[in-house]
Amino acid sequence: MSSRRLQITLQPDVLRWARERTRISQDELARKMQVKPEVVLEWERSGRISIAQADRLAQRTHTPLGFLYLTEPPEDHLPIPDFRTRSDGTPPRPSPDLLETVETMQRRQAWMHDELIEDGAEPLDFVGAYGTTDVHHRQVAIAMRDALQLAYNWASQVSTWTDALRVLRDQAEDAGVLVVFNGIVGNHTRRKLDPDEFQGFALVDKYAPLIFVNSADFKAAQMFTLAHELAHLFVGETGISIFKNFQPAPHATERFCNQTAAEFLVPEEDLSNFWPTAVQASDRYQAIARHFKVSSLVAARRTLDLDLIDRDEFFRFYQEYRETEWRSTQQDEASGGDFWNTQKWRIGPRFGTAVIRAVREGRLLYREAYTLTDLKGDTFERMPEKMGMRL
Repeated sequence: MSSRRLQITLQPDVLRWARERTRISQDELARKMQVKPEVVLEWERSGRISIAQADRLAQRTHTPLGFLYLTEPPEDHLPIPDFRTRSDGTPPRPSPDLLETVETMQRRQAWMHDELIEDGAEPLDFVGAYGTTDVHHRQVAIAMRDALQLAYNWASQVSTWTDALRVLRDQAEDAGVLVVFNGIVGNHTRRKLDPDEFQGFALVDKYAPLIFVNSADFKAAQMFTLAHELAHLFVGETGISIFKNFQPAPHATERFCNQTAAEFLVPEEDLSNFWPTAVQASDRYQAIARHFKVSSLVAARRTLDLDLIDRDEFFRFYQEYRETEWRSTQQDEASGGDFWNTQKWRIGPRFGTAVIRAVREGRLLYREAYTLTDLKGDTFERMPEKMGMRL
């Protein structure tokens, strides 16, 4: 008998933990492993499994193989503050996809931090410049516009909210923020990030602050996520966020960043002045969206903030919008997309440019650059041209 087919006995609780951390059922794991469901059931009952099956289980659940041989399940801890809370006040268990994404972004940030210091860069004065208790959120929203060199009415100068999102993303990068939009783990197309698990996170650093936006989420919500995570940088609070049903989070920092993002995108005074015009339109939220260059989802959420509509009306709109947006998202995924346009924001222009320069100057090995960018060989070499880098 091949040694790979030898049966071993592992802890059933550990095998169950490996499956549950990936948020899949026993039937789903059986399909991934190409075994019958009762085989998975038996593993989690007795712990009896072959060496080859244990190897495949580790691969299918993105679990380090050594963990399967532990005597009890390890604790999965995010390496950053977790602002997602459940009804019992505790954050949910992070998935392997989320853990790997955060750790990858931390590696990028650490490399960029050292690179900037080596290059003689100055720390960014806006990072951590404000507290959540000693200033009004409106003051931070103004500071965000100033740091990003955006006029008060900047959005009126673009045609659509998707154009406004591109402007905001570009200006954040120009201000010194590493901005990443990705809906999968690295470039692993079969490992889609779950927007119901998280929508974004911010990693505070005086030299290389980083924002990650989960682009598997509705496009309409991504601008708010970007603005929210920007607010995290200004108040100096690293953390991961989710906006359940687009509602305010119970954590004080999250509430403050929500308020700041909302004021940054749709100033209270301006919306109050525009509201009489909006209510005359056939679609009041679309009218607000066109005026402020935000999505109608953000427009509806802002009217709720200011008590212009009640919660029942907002939730009716939200559910209808969610269903429509979901169908649109499915169609977009089916049609695919431009590889290099996607890569530009999976990597980030500032970060990608810094990596290419370091490689060409002999300060970074190719294998390290491949790990940092998740691109290899010819694809990596074509990155400057395809992403329009100015080297």
